[in-house]
Amino acid sequence: MTARLHPFHEWIQLQQPRLGTRVTYATDEFFAAKERLIEPQDPVFIDGKYDDHGKWMDGWESRRKRTPGNDHCIIRLGVPGIVRGVNIDTHFFTGNYPPQASLQACVSDDDVPNGGWFEILPKTDLSGNVDNYHAINVDSVLTHLRLNIFPDGGIARLRVYGEIHADFSALTGVIDLFALEHGGRSIACSDEHYGSMHNLNVAGRGINMGDGWETARRRGPGHDWVVLALGHAGRIEKVEIDTAHFKGNYPDRVALHAASFKANEEVHADDARWQLLLPESKLAMDSQHEFQSELQNLGAVSHVRMSIFPDGGVSRLRLYGRATEE
Repeated sequence: MTARLHPFHEWIQLQQPRLGTRVTYATDEFFAAKERLIEPQDPVFIDGKYDDHGKWMDGWESRRKRTPGNDHCIIRLGVPGIVRGVNIDTHFFTGNYPPQASLQACVSDDDVPNGGWFEILPKTDLSGNVDNYHAINVDSVLTHLRLNIFPDGGIARLRVYGEIHADFSALTGVIDLFALEHGGRSIACSDEHYGSMHNLNVAGRGINMGDGWETARRRGPGHDWVVLALGHAGRIEKVEIDTAHFKGNYPDRVALHAASFKANEEVHADDARWQLLLPESKLAMDSQHEFQSELQNLGAVSHVRMSIFPDGGVSRLRLYGRATEE
């Protein structure tokens, strides 16, 4: 099943370790290691599990502070991005969660910046054993976050939702215009019952059937679809569709349409401006499919709609082309 849906599901998770994000510093991690703060899986509680420091907890947890001040940790994003929302997840922390937290950010080349911090989330009350979602209204490209907890305690996970801003001035030739590291993002889909649409453009091949986009079995008419925003407008020259690990549940056929839109907000799955990029084509189970000569020359496009017939799972989608200046 997909992870818990949340208010910022349309955005990607910037804190993912597979993007290169790291927790580079913590004032204290006596009870639980700082690296667990950005683990990709949801936190768990293991009854009766203890280590040399006490009860094992799945998150970052500092000791009880006996001096003035507060604890904090620093997260270096693997790729710069704009933060749209966060979840300060305190699941399974009940009598040991911080009553308050805040977030600061900066832009730096250092793992542990010495200055330049500014506030993106003021000191905010937290509740224990829940998701604490907060919108971030700062339109700045950031490289680091500092999570401050007041005064001490444990946080299970920090989820950072937003959009990647890649520097296309340094990218030449044919690139994957939809790649996550280039700012590509799935923005809408008909269904994602078993696997998130945000898995389609992460680096590497899928690790299992859960590491892809998969819909429920369609029992009515029609077909499933997903709408994708390219990181940069460009001319698509080659497409790769990977059904890795999908064997009894891969789509029978696939088609691609593309168009140029000024903003994601104006994109709709049934918009009349979509033009055929890849005619309806057969797929095979657990295979990488390459399409090149079959593609229509549409010029520069900003968005793509992938339709699968009638339903099923796709692990990865690569849209190779050349970024355009416009």
